[in-house]
Amino acid sequence: MASSSFLVQGMLHRLQGQPDSYDKKSLYRFGRTLGAGTYGVVREADSPNGKVAVKIILKRNVKGNEQMVYDELEMLQKLKHPHIVKFVDWFESRDKFYIVTQLATGGELFDRICEQGKFTEKDGAETIKQILNAVDFLHRNQIVHRDLKPENLLYLSKDLESDLVLADFGIAKMLDGKGESLKTMAGSFGYAAPEVMRKEGHGKPVDMWSMGVITYTLLCGYSPFRSETLQDLIRECTDATVVFHERYWKDVSDDAKDFILRLINPNPDERWTSEQALNHIWLSGKNATEHNLVPEIRASRARSRLRRAFAKIKLARRIQKLREQEEDGVDSDLSDIFREVALAKAFDDKEEKEVLRVTEQVEQETKRKSFQA
Repeated sequence: MASSSFLVQGMLHRLQGQPDSYDKKSLYRFGRTLGAGTYGVVREADSPNGKVAVKIILKRNVKGNEQMVYDELEMLQKLKHPHIVKFVDWFESRDKFYIVTQLATGGELFDRICEQGKFTEKDGAETIKQILNAVDFLHRNQIVHRDLKPENLLYLSKDLESDLVLADFGIAKMLDGKGESLKTMAGSFGYAAPEVMRKEGHGKPVDMWSMGVITYTLLCGYSPFRSETLQDLIRECTDATVVFHERYWKDVSDDAKDFILRLINPNPDERWTSEQALNHIWLSGKNATEHNLVPEIRASRARSRLRRAFAKIKLARRIQKLREQEEDGVDSDLSDIFREVALAKAFDDKEEKEVLRVTEQVEQETKRKSFQA
């Protein structure tokens, strides 16, 4: 009975012009939104085999760049590693792509650390080693992640012994193995290598730069580069003057500092590879200290939340300015783009009340414009 119902449903989907794979959607029951970005959202879902994460990409957001989605699918299906999120399935509708992966429920790296009472330099070395093993696996398979950052480092479960996994391969690229150089701007502000920001050809070394920034941030709670504009950040990263402030670094080993400097090198040809980094003495934990890093990381996260609060004030002002522009008859395309940015910003902050507030405001604006039209 169930199979005949499924066949009827499939026939209806064909009549509606849906792709063949759309039938799979009925296998999933969608739940809460886990995050949002430039191209769509990630939602939790129940599947026949348990809970999963589903990345939903609006086709109109990748129009002309659909190959980017197919590249991500091809890569995910090849990536079988204990520290890389597992691919489950994919399907599509007329207007969306759905990518189903393993659900990591243990939280982001820094959030997890802040919840713990103790996280030492030795713990940090073990954490970085897990991530580097995943990066080394990618590089040996000619894949560059291009967006390594703490938000993409997730624990599989709440268990204290849970593995850390690398997620989000949306802008990862597979190299052709013939010295191919990537040209497109990619990465996240504060973690992207200088050659990426200068729009120069780049490859695997960009991931190693990001690993250096992540390691620095993990051990002291703040980034080595704190410029707020792209030009200033390019200048700061090109100079690559990494400062280990005495107040925060006096209890961190020299091995850790040497490891960081091997990766945060403005010259990609001199930057250490994943293989070299994995053989660095710091990752052995022999000389890593037992100094507790949690207080510094918590303090840094608090400062970050304060900066986001100021950003939200600016966001509110932009919404007001948008209203004024609409009332003055300015083209409405701007507001459509702005809605996407506002929602992504709110989801990225992972603050439910703020998400609901911005969502409600957007819906009110949409209704108001529809009524006026």
